[in-house]
Amino acid sequence: MIYPKARLLAVAILPMLLQPASGGCAPPSAAPVAAAAPAQLDHISIEVTGAGSPVFLIPGLSSPRATWDGMVPELAKTHKVYLVQVNGFGGDAPGGNLKPGILAGIVADLDGYLVRNNISDAAIVGHSLGGLVGLLYARAHPDHLSRLMIVDSLPFYGMLFGPSATVAMVEPQGKAMRDQLAATYGKPADPASAEAVANRLALKPDSRAQVKAWAMAADPRVSGQAMYEDLTTDLRPDLAAIRTPITLVYPWNAAVPKPMADGLYKGAYATAPNMTYVDVADSAHFVMLDQPAAFAAALKAFADGK
Repeated sequence: MIYPKARLLAVAILPMLLQPASGGCAPPSAAPVAAAAPAQLDHISIEVTGAGSPVFLIPGLSSPRATWDGMVPELAKTHKVYLVQVNGFGGDAPGGNLKPGILAGIVADLDGYLVRNNISDAAIVGHSLGGLVGLLYARAHPDHLSRLMIVDSLPFYGMLFGPSATVAMVEPQGKAMRDQLAATYGKPADPASAEAVANRLALKPDSRAQVKAWAMAADPRVSGQAMYEDLTTDLRPDLAAIRTPITLVYPWNAAVPKPMADGLYKGAYATAPNMTYVDVADSAHFVMLDQPAAFAAALKAFADGK
């Protein structure tokens, strides 16, 4: 049974793990961001724009770097922005992501890139799956980043299914969902299913249209494996040892009111020693699409170290 406080959040987020197969649809057009050609690594690619202190932006499950398009032009005026994209998302080839170890591979690729480029004070921002990647990075390489922003992500996704949930409890369902997604590869995408997913993850019509297109453009084999690894990663025991300053941005709305959201997110990160919480009203999972001005303000304050 789903824990009552998290019931609506589970309903809102879980469908993202069941997005339809890729039909080769391209993400929606957006204002282009001037940048050099992306650096291509085994598990990710990284595009760079702007100048100033380094800020890495990591999108979530099945999402491309275009997730941040509304934020980058202003942010790049005062920061060097590194836009990460997981191989297999955004219509990209899957690269090294057709086998287990996607999350570990992303962390390794990211750290190798930082080391090669002599970056030791990065600010990292991760949405959803990207937030979990950020936590994994902070646990493994605390000396290589200055601070971390997590956008609507939990240290253990399975906690939405109950306060006593464990990895062992959610793993069978995770395997089934992974295999179900992988089996859809090469089959026509289902726009109606993608639209149903988007309607649960975003509130505004334009936001939903973008999320729908992104879900349809992702390789379901990569989405399935990444989803499985997300579901079976529990970082709750590690939170107390992560000293990196963490800013958690989380949404609330009529379906998930503020007291419910406060209880879930603040409870989930209660043992982390250096937390700042930023709640954004009238938004869903894709906070940056539903409330771009509020999110941009939070992102700028974080990037500027304020």
